[in-house]
Amino acid sequence: MLTHIHIRDFTIIDQLELDLENGMTVLTGETGAGKSIIIDALNLVLGDRADSGVVRHGCARTDISATFDISAITAAQAWLAEQEMDAEDNSECVLRRTVTNEGRSKGYINGSAVPIQSLQTLGDKLVDIHGQHEHQSLLKNDMQRQLLDDYAGHANLLTQLAATYRQWKTVGAELDTLRSATQDRDTRLDMLRYQVHELETLALSENEVNALEEERTRLANSGRLLDTCQTALHNLYESDANDIFTVLGRTLGELEQLRTLDSRLSSACDLLNSAHVQIEESANELRHYRDTLDLDPARLTWVEQRLDTIHQLARKHRTAPAALADLLTTLQTELSSIEHSDEHLQHLQNQLAALSHTYLEQARQLSASRTRAAHDFSTKVTDGMQPLGLAGARFEIALQPFATDGRSRHPASRDTSASMHVVPTATGMERVDFLVSTNPGQPLKPLSKVASGGELSRISLAIQVIAARSSHIPTLIFDEVDTGIGGGVAETVGRQLRTLGESHQVLCVTHLPQVAALGHHHLHVTKESTKGTTTTRIRALTDTARNEEIARMLGGVEITAQTRAHAKEMIGQAKKKKARA
Repeated sequence: MLTHIHIRDFTIIDQLELDLENGMTVLTGETGAGKSIIIDALNLVLGDRADSGVVRHGCARTDISATFDISAITAAQAWLAEQEMDAEDNSECVLRRTVTNEGRSKGYINGSAVPIQSLQTLGDKLVDIHGQHEHQSLLKNDMQRQLLDDYAGHANLLTQLAATYRQWKTVGAELDTLRSATQDRDTRLDMLRYQVHELETLALSENEVNALEEERTRLANSGRLLDTCQTALHNLYESDANDIFTVLGRTLGELEQLRTLDSRLSSACDLLNSAHVQIEESANELRHYRDTLDLDPARLTWVEQRLDTIHQLARKHRTAPAALADLLTTLQTELSSIEHSDEHLQHLQNQLAALSHTYLEQARQLSASRTRAAHDFSTKVTDGMQPLGLAGARFEIALQPFATDGRSRHPASRDTSASMHVVPTATGMERVDFLVSTNPGQPLKPLSKVASGGELSRISLAIQVIAARSSHIPTLIFDEVDTGIGGGVAETVGRQLRTLGESHQVLCVTHLPQVAALGHHHLHVTKESTKGTTTTRIRALTDTARNEEIARMLGGVEITAQTRAHAKEMIGQAKKKKARA
């Protein structure tokens, strides 16, 4: 559960420390005080998109952290262990997010810098937030399908189905490519055989081009190389009394005699001795090079012809000369593939048939589970709608197959799915539709066709409450989801949220005293303006202060003794009654 929030320099919040407890906690305050800003801050630390506009005016950056007790959240523990970010006692987790006034954002988990996507992934295991405008997203079929699948616990099955679908699609595309290639098979075969024969005849070896280029340069300049080598050898070693070796040896002998007279000549003598030896070795190397130097004009002609052949083939195939060997391997592979295309075609067809069978089995399993979950979910939502001012209303989830004219539109389906009469997708073979009848005797219509905004809001609330009851996520946040209701309906909503608070940590931002009175804990949000600066403050209410806040919510500007008595009675009734779902 969420145990602590720290917010610094976020919109109109300068500094906020907030400790949270189990049960249902309500947040109340005047409109604009900043109740939902706290939820926005929590959304940010859970990976929402951010820009520089969230940074408090005049500040360098926003800094938000949220501490969670994860001792009972095995999914979060497993994820953290997998990412090697788990704490020593594995019972606490800290998420942190910073945003600069230049728009740069960073995320941290247990002190380790992470991509924002990681905050989202872990956050999905810790907190479930229901916003006041969530009924708008509930009008979308994708959201309806996701909500049903979450309710039914289909995460693993959907992952398996999506993986099978991707394989099926890949094999189908490969099969189509092979079929297209088969149409001009004979022409392509003749061309490939000729090109492969030509390159195999060339028999270009690895690094041969570079070696030939070097050899051609050497052969083309062999005369100059021989002359220069002979002159160097003569000067160094072979001119009798005047070559460098002889002169250096004579000089070294004279200095060696003087070394005994002055030891400071020793270093110079050692260096000259080393040079004398190196000149002799250099002369030996030059002599060997001269004797092995090739002056073969015929070899030069062959090398030039060989390079010319290589470059002509490289231009023909529009590739670098050194890449011809790799090109041969590619062409040989393609030739082998076409020559054995019938076998490969049969293999792909068999593979596609197996994937089709696997997909259908998984999709039918998913459909059957969705059918059961849809019936259960529909019954519970229908029951939940009755006390929300929707007596006689019905809710039903319809599963509509993606019907076709008898064939799947999937490219692979022509051979293996002739009997399939629905369009396969990565999420199954049917669309999920939420249908509603708000009055007895009226037909069920899509949720998007419900005319009244107030009815839509209450239906959305019933759906969210039922979905939350089945949630394994410990912290549920409801941000003004009770907008547009009041009276006895509001009390019913409060009781439902309080019931959720018995098994989950529930945070509820509300304007309704009927809901606020039913909270286990009460936080009051205020906005203060001093010296031209506006800040948001929040504090936990004592029993007396809470009674005063409920009275304010009931009575408006002028709070009477009767209003205070009514508020006290509402809080007392909430404590006495066991909340009913």
